[in-house]
Amino acid sequence: MSRYFFDIHTGSTFSRDPVGTECDGMEGIRHEAMRSLPAIARDEIPKDGDRQAFTVLVRDGNNRTVYTAALTFAGLWIGDSPIPEPEEDTLS
Repeated sequence: MSRYFFDIHTGSTFSRDPVGTECDGMEGIRHEAMRSLPAIARDEIPKDGDRQAFTVLVRDGNNRTVYTAALTFAGLWIGDSPIPEPEEDTLS
C-alpha cells in the first residue's frame, strides 16, 4: 500500500494533510475521499449561508495530485414564489 495525502479546500480555507493515509490502489483512494467529504461538510457547512463547496485533493508521495472529489451544499428557501412552469418546446 502507498501513502496518499488528502488536502481539504472548503472555499475559504485550504488545509494540507501532513500525515497521509495508506490506501490500496485507486478504489482505496476514492473510498477515503468519499468517506471524508461528508464528515468535513457536517462540521463546516456555514451557519450564515446556503452555499458551500468542499473539495478533497489527493496527492501521492511525489506530491502529484492523483484524484479530486467535491461535495456541494446548496440551500434554497422556498417561500410564496410559485415554482416556474417549464417552457414549452419551441422546436416541435
